[in-house]
This record gives sequence, C-alpha cells and structure tokens, in this order.
Amino acid sequence: MITKIELDKLAERFETEDFIKNDPVQFIHKFENKKDIELAGFISSLFAYGNRKLFIKKLEDLFSRTGKNLTDYIKNSDFKNLQGLEYRFSKDYDIIPMFRILQTLYNESDGLEELFRYSFKEDRGNDYDHFLEGVVDYFYSRAPKEAGQGFFHMIPNPKKGGAMKRINMFLRWMVRESVVDKGIWKFMSPKDLFIPLDVHVARLSREMGLLNRKSNDYKAVRELTNQLKKYSFDDPIKYDFAMFAFGVELNKKK
Repeated sequence: MITKIELDKLAERFETEDFIKNDPVQFIHKFENKKDIELAGFISSLFAYGNRKLFIKKLEDLFSRTGKNLTDYIKNSDFKNLQGLEYRFSKDYDIIPMFRILQTLYNESDGLEELFRYSFKEDRGNDYDHFLEGVVDYFYSRAPKEAGQGFFHMIPNPKKGGAMKRINMFLRWMVRESVVDKGIWKFMSPKDLFIPLDVHVARLSREMGLLNRKSNDYKAVRELTNQLKKYSFDDPIKYDFAMFAFGVELNKKK
C-alpha cells in the first residue's frame, strides 16, 4: 500500500495552478461574484463527462452564450439562445428545463448554496451520507413531464447507488480552499466531502492498495474516502489530485 508520504508528495505535485487550465474547474476561475462562481461550477459539473477536450469546448460555447454576468442571465433570461445546444445525451430540450429550474431557485431563494446547505443540515442524522438526495429531488420534482434520459443524466439519482462523481467534484470546488478549489461555501467542512470517483481515480487507488471494491459505485466512494481519512482526516479529498492527475499521466504514457 502506498505510504502517506508518497501520497502527500503526489498531491503537492499536482494541486497547482497548472492543473486548472485543462480541467473543468477553469470555468469557476473566470468569475469573481460568489453566485456566479457557484453557478459556473454547477453548470460545468453537469457536462463534465466523456472526452475532456470535447466537454470543455462545449462549456466554452455555453458560457459564451450566458455572458459574464451569469447570475443575471440565470435570473432574467428566456434561454432562447440555448436552442441548438447539445452534448452527447443532453439536447437543448433537456438543458433549457435545467436552466429554468435554476432560474426558479435563484428567483425564489438564495440559490444553490441555500439548497445544498438545507439538505446537508437535514441529513445530520444519517452522517451526511445521503444529503445529495435532497438536492437531486429538488430538480427531479420540477422536471417537465417529457424529460428524458438527457435531463436525468445531467444530475444522476443517488438512490441508484452510483458514484455521483460530478456532484462530488462540484462540492470539492465549493468547499475546499486551495489554489485550485474556491472554498466559498462554509456550511460544510472538507472532511465531510466524498471523493469524486472516476475511472482514473478508481484504477490507481486499487493499484495503490487504497480500494478493494471492484465496482465504481457509491460503496467504493465511501470505502476510498474512509481510507483517505486515515492519511488526512481533515482534508481527505486533497488526494483527488494525486490519483486523478497521476492516473491521467500514466495513461498517456501507456
């Protein structure tokens, strides 16, 4: 099994400003207003799957349509300029309803932070494990009747036991504070986060002896996160950089 010293060195090597330019986290660094940052992060997480170059290009197109005042766009747009926008499973008739739900959220409340904070506090009795269900239920309960696979793929259902990689990644951006992550949400602590588990992180964590479970599901997320807490209880998800970036680097060499 990899040692704490070895893992810490990898984390320090990859958690740098240079990491930002090829990662979807780059989009939250394009905004300064707190609500703009959280919206940019959440929207980016919806599309952050598949080929990295392709979804980053798609996000560049999307944010060119929304403009620099993202919160104002969400609160006041009719979203007609999103017509024709699509990425893999999600077409414009999936994407526009998602933006309309965000519009309702920001016009009727303090936005994503309030939604996540409320769900997080409600889940204290469950040791924070299932608080994402409350967040996802907000969007699912407001989905149009004709909503199909493309809508629900943007925010997967945690009740199905999946890894919830993209939403855990979004939470890392919002809660951790570092040169990469913004850390603008204070109702959670970094120790409450779960690892954003993707194929690179899963493969390398098994090679390092940190993960035994074969399936890349929520049980694997819990197992790996608990193992990483033995290395850094207060900030276990800092090792996401070590395993993701190093895994990508090894894959390129192969």
